[in-house]
Amino acid sequence: MSSVRPRRSVLYLPASNERALEKAKTLPVDALILDLEDAVALDAKRAARELACAAVVSGAYGTRELTIRVNGLGSPWHEDDLAAACAAGPDGIVVPKVGTAQEVRSLAAAMDAAGAPERTALWVMIETPRAILDCAEIGSASPRLTVFVLGTNDMVKELGTLPVPGRAPLLTALSLAVLGARAARVAVLDGVYNDVRDATGFEEECRQGRELGFDGKTLIHPGQAEAANRIFAPSDEDVETARQTITAFEAARAEGRSVATLDGRLVESLHVDIAERTLALADAIAARQ
Repeated sequence: MSSVRPRRSVLYLPASNERALEKAKTLPVDALILDLEDAVALDAKRAARELACAAVVSGAYGTRELTIRVNGLGSPWHEDDLAAACAAGPDGIVVPKVGTAQEVRSLAAAMDAAGAPERTALWVMIETPRAILDCAEIGSASPRLTVFVLGTNDMVKELGTLPVPGRAPLLTALSLAVLGARAARVAVLDGVYNDVRDATGFEEECRQGRELGFDGKTLIHPGQAEAANRIFAPSDEDVETARQTITAFEAARAEGRSVATLDGRLVESLHVDIAERTLALADAIAARQ
């Protein structure tokens, strides 16, 4: 359980925005995605790459997980982005629109060839119907791959559906992404919420994502961090229940029983596993503060 890493709040930042990069050093987020892709104008791509790499090597972002989103495979900037990011050695390199296991293997090989440190993970964005249907295979394609990032805006476009409250048209895709991630034993982050003024809608979507099994939420504004951190973290009640669950089960085992009860609820070994995971996440969050 010691390897648990909180990713409740993962904020996209345009790497071309020096002011945003400076402010991010103090933001209460678990991770940052320094973006070289969609958020950066064509004439600012090179400067953004240099700023992102400088931010990574600065060591100025504390315990925040620091990643760089490169431009996608086949784009004019991809190879230079990837080489520069590998040299900088962030916690992760985020690649958009990855659709096959072979692309993952090619990316991992390119990272190895470019001298990326072993600790630099590959994060892939799941944004197409094909990727959703092949999530488990994609996630299992390389040990470098540790995180799925859902591109829900692109998914809405690809499916030809509507971005409605409650995300009913996306629920199948969201659940398949979580299933694939768990089968491959990788983390999975929910997509962004577009209306930064709608705090209520954002919280509802965070709760939905948490209930579906996502590890955290990608953000487009720092103001969304507090709610994401709160909703994707175990509550005080969750932590206390987890401790009681473990205690009840251990007492039952000491008496030669394989099951226990807690407040009228059955407790088996699987409930202990869930409780231990809850405590591990709570401890990891506390260690970052």
